[in-house]
Amino acid sequence: MIKSMTGFGRCEVCRDSRKFTVELKSVNHRYLDVNIKMPKKLNLFEAQIRSLLKEYISRGKVDVYITCEDMGTGRVGLRYNRELAVRYVEYLRQISEEFGLEEELRPSVIARFPEVFSMDEEQTDEEDTWRMLEEALRGAAEGFVEMRTREGSALQEDLLAKLEEMQGHVAFIRERSPKIVAEYRQRIFERVQELLGDVKADEARLLTEVTVFADKVCVDEEIVRLQSHISAVKKELRKGSGVGRKLDFLAQEMNREANTILSKTTDLAISDRGIELKTLIEKVREQIQNIE
Repeated sequence: MIKSMTGFGRCEVCRDSRKFTVELKSVNHRYLDVNIKMPKKLNLFEAQIRSLLKEYISRGKVDVYITCEDMGTGRVGLRYNRELAVRYVEYLRQISEEFGLEEELRPSVIARFPEVFSMDEEQTDEEDTWRMLEEALRGAAEGFVEMRTREGSALQEDLLAKLEEMQGHVAFIRERSPKIVAEYRQRIFERVQELLGDVKADEARLLTEVTVFADKVCVDEEIVRLQSHISAVKKELRKGSGVGRKLDFLAQEMNREANTILSKTTDLAISDRGIELKTLIEKVREQIQNIE
């Protein structure tokens, strides 16, 4: 099943007074571009996070939002930096002696200086942290892939319908093309007969003219290639995920063949079908841009 490149997934994991929340959002992109926003204390897991996401995603611009909340009260401790406090006292006494100032060194004064007291978060077990984070990541990724798959299914259905419509236009052009030459031959013979009257025309020269015209407007090769490309797109759509780049290439080739058919034809009916064909191809190309 093909997947869309737009998707969203969210998961929360709560355990041991901690809560991890992971959100994934994505839009279409030529390659896989992952942007992670998370607390600094989780930076050591960045490589593992990226590796895990590659198991679920191959293309798209993906924004990953990770939050970690500590709902307990026992994970933060107060730290007293005695060595720094001693240095503060020594310098304050030195200043008092040099400038003859009255010394008022109360504990409350020393405590106000930077880093004498600091709040430290207790170290948590890295393996346990990763287990919780991994659980939240996989839960979000699974929901994310489910949404992408659901949208991909709708995309596939619509694309197949457009391809069937394209085949109808190609079939009309294939059937109509030989008639153009026959009609041209009839017109040129009638026109020459009008001009020459009872004088016999040089049929060899007329046939040469018709042959040159037929060669100029012949679109047999373009039709064969166009049919082949349409069949290839159908095959890739039914194959499954990871086909977006190949489909994009095939859509470009289909557009090229349609342009050539339009440039060669002198028939209004084929021109109209060619324009309809190009319109459909452009719609298909737009939708293919969003396939993983």
